[in-house]
Amino acid sequence: MPASLATLLTVAGVLFLLWRDAVHGEARSPALWLPVMWLTITGSRFVSQWIDLGAGAGSGDNYTEGSPIDAAYFGSLIAIGTLVLLRRRLDLWSLVRANAWMAAFALYGLASVAWADDPSIAGKRWIKALGHPVMALIILTEPDPKAAFLTVIKRCAFVLLPVSVLFIKYLPQFGRGFDDWSGQPVNSGIGLTKNDLGYICMISGIVIAWHLLTIMRIEDAARRRSELLLGLGLLSAALWLLELSDSKTSFVTMVLGIGAMVLVGTPFVSRRYFGTYMLLAILLGWGLEFSFDLYESVLRLLGRDPSLTDRTTIWAEVLALQQRPLLGYGFESFWLGERLQLLWERWWWRPTQAHNGYIETYLNQGLVGVALLAGVLLSNFRRIAQQLETDFDFARLRLALFLAIVLFNWTEAGFRGVSFVWTIFHIIALEPPPRRLPQAEQRESFA
Repeated sequence: MPASLATLLTVAGVLFLLWRDAVHGEARSPALWLPVMWLTITGSRFVSQWIDLGAGAGSGDNYTEGSPIDAAYFGSLIAIGTLVLLRRRLDLWSLVRANAWMAAFALYGLASVAWADDPSIAGKRWIKALGHPVMALIILTEPDPKAAFLTVIKRCAFVLLPVSVLFIKYLPQFGRGFDDWSGQPVNSGIGLTKNDLGYICMISGIVIAWHLLTIMRIEDAARRRSELLLGLGLLSAALWLLELSDSKTSFVTMVLGIGAMVLVGTPFVSRRYFGTYMLLAILLGWGLEFSFDLYESVLRLLGRDPSLTDRTTIWAEVLALQQRPLLGYGFESFWLGERLQLLWERWWWRPTQAHNGYIETYLNQGLVGVALLAGVLLSNFRRIAQQLETDFDFARLRLALFLAIVLFNWTEAGFRGVSFVWTIFHIIALEPPPRRLPQAEQRESFA
């Protein structure tokens, strides 16, 4: 098939799927297009990179300042999203109290701007990071958050997955390349790297698998059949692309996430004691690692060397450069100035992250930041475990994504920047307070 015809058919198919969902989907709020626009760009390429499509990732001269086009795009979405939340009368103080650990982590990030090498750059990055909770709260303050979340992920998948297929099969100049270390061909699809394509498929696969588990409850037979076929098609595309990406981290985390989601729904697993089961599983894992070197064995089984493609070497080098262990170098500020130049001189491929979300947090925000992040993770796991008894369907989706993201951050820094994965984490981690109704609506609700 000619590339031009394939492009035309892909665009037509994407537009049809988006139109179909907007007309016949469960969640039809116009505000949901804001997180769709945010996630579609953060899950593919920034606007400036789409404009200059053939240029590739480039971690070069504009890394520090970024692009004014991207700043305008994300700033506009944040501003409009904030207006949406104001119109919904979101109680900010109640939001902070309901999410004390998340609020403390964010406010500490703001405070750390003060001791960053360049407070101006750190401040801009912190403001841009506000897009994560804003987009998450737009979804979570919908009348049906589960349907809203599914709608957003489906619409993103309608774009990200077909265009990735198009780029790999028919426009390889955009969707394929060569591995920097081995020289072997790699597939990146709509993303800039194979790992970008991997986490897109990981998140999409988990959410679509969750949707397939709940489809049989749809009463209308025609709609149930349509959703089943669409879900199977999207999941098949995600699995095929995940195989092409050869992103082992995303593959393993997706399998573990879906496995946990299915396992918790079986009759021999008590939802009340799920937290205890997870603690026992962690202790068992530590025991196997201590006795049989489980971690290295799994890596070799997956065809990966123990250095994780030089990640462990990078970890050692950046940890050796950490001279502020308590407070860190400020919000997303480790990769600036002399440290950045030194690492770029050592590594010809110019790294801009530690490829580990926990080490990245330690570098930027020190032990205090790591402690706050640990509080965020533990409090949210506890909340999910409790929700398994009250809202099982949404809780097990949150559980699957939570486990996948926590493990994903062992080899990639997902707790930072304008990141697709970081936005998804906010969606599953934030607890929205009750909306304050205008007086007229309050009178109607008591009528």
